[in-house]
Amino acid sequence: MERKRLAIDGGIPIRERYLPYGKQDLDQSDVEAVVKVLQSDYLTTGPMIETFENSIAEYVGSTYAVAFSSGTAALHAACYAAGIKENDQVITTPITFAATANAIRYQGGEVVFADINAMTYNISADSIENVITDQTKAIISVDFTGQPVDYQAIQDIATRYQIPFISDAAHSLGAIYKGKRVGSLADMTMFSFHPVKHITAGEGGVITTNNKQYYQKLCTFRNHGIVRDHEKHPTWYYEMKSLGFNYRMSDIHAALGANQAKKIDAYLNKRIAIAQEYTKAFRDFNLITTPFQLTDVESSWHLYVLRLQLDKLTVSRTEIYQALQKENIGVNVHYIPVYFHPYYQQLDYKKGICPHAESLYEEMITLPLFPKMTGQDVKDVIKAVKKVLRYYEVKA
Repeated sequence: MERKRLAIDGGIPIRERYLPYGKQDLDQSDVEAVVKVLQSDYLTTGPMIETFENSIAEYVGSTYAVAFSSGTAALHAACYAAGIKENDQVITTPITFAATANAIRYQGGEVVFADINAMTYNISADSIENVITDQTKAIISVDFTGQPVDYQAIQDIATRYQIPFISDAAHSLGAIYKGKRVGSLADMTMFSFHPVKHITAGEGGVITTNNKQYYQKLCTFRNHGIVRDHEKHPTWYYEMKSLGFNYRMSDIHAALGANQAKKIDAYLNKRIAIAQEYTKAFRDFNLITTPFQLTDVESSWHLYVLRLQLDKLTVSRTEIYQALQKENIGVNVHYIPVYFHPYYQQLDYKKGICPHAESLYEEMITLPLFPKMTGQDVKDVIKAVKKVLRYYEVKA
């Protein structure tokens, strides 16, 4: 049987229009929510911030939620609240966006990378144990692709060493671990509201926590370190008690986020349905490995990552990526191991320290997954993946 000519070689692409890997979904109610704020007295430091915070806290079951200008700012604030300072060691995963590790560096801390579980692709509790020292002052996990980490195992480690446990849950809004929603399972949990996430505020992040002291530190840090006490001083009076940042979220962003929060479950169900369709279509396709899911968790499916069986293919992941892009399928790669980046290489991190993570990186590719995808979009992705991989399959 003659192989179908790929678009990268001059053939006809699967799609006429490019399909991105992620995209926001906005409707008229979102527009109206933002316009209402634009016509109000407050564009920032107004009432919509608390409305948005309350909506997230209520959804995830946390006592407090503190909004920030970005997920990165929120992670930085969490490191500050956790007391991370110069030369403190903080353990995290290399399979994440650079911001997770960067937040540690902003506080002068040393990033220690622990390897992933080869099946779930999440940070391994055993690997954390292998690199923990007396200098370890916190753990930051990442719910990669939306599948929760083993919160109980990591919390047990954090409790034993008496250090804070921070969860980077940028991927896992709505995810469930052993019957509980992610957001109140760690000492502090970060959610991101970038346009490709489950809901968007345009930009923004939130830290949820049940700890009042952390809550107070987070609130102060996002506002220059300024504290107001209207019971002791006139309303105009304020004091800067620490060196904070201007990390406040605007009411414009909060209004969009609060309105989007009403649609979390609807978006989540669409993501789950698409992921299930991918898994069904690729179940018996022996050129790839579909995402492994633990039985006691429910992923929120921010990403759908395929693992290529490169020993059965004649080319590397790079050629597969390029061929799918030419078919107008916006595949991506999540993520380059953080310590591969030039900045971290300059800090003398050696390749080879997390072999499972490095192996995964060479073989992974992310498929489009977002609520606005149509049934035909999903079929196009499936068709393109099978077309390209069969073309490059090693022939007997």
